[in-house]
Amino acid sequence: MTRTRIVESLADLNAQILEVADESERHSGHAGAGGGGHYRLTVVSDCFSGQTLMARHRLIYGMLSGMMKSEIHALAVNAYTPSEYHLKQPT
Repeated sequence: MTRTRIVESLADLNAQILEVADESERHSGHAGAGGGGHYRLTVVSDCFSGQTLMARHRLIYGMLSGMMKSEIHALAVNAYTPSEYHLKQPT
């Protein structure tokens, strides 16, 4: 299953939170969607401390590169440090 492979591929991030949402059904019939699913990630990890948003995305895309265009057609990424994530949560 792709979701499980995504989680396994990102294991080195030692994420405190790793949510993988499969949004493929929302995109059925979308041109080119036959090459894989649509996923949304929320990753919270200390590994992102001191990294720009672009660097975080590059890191995640690099870790999933073997799955891109075969199992993953589209990927939306939310990557936070623990403190950033907690600031975004409602009080």
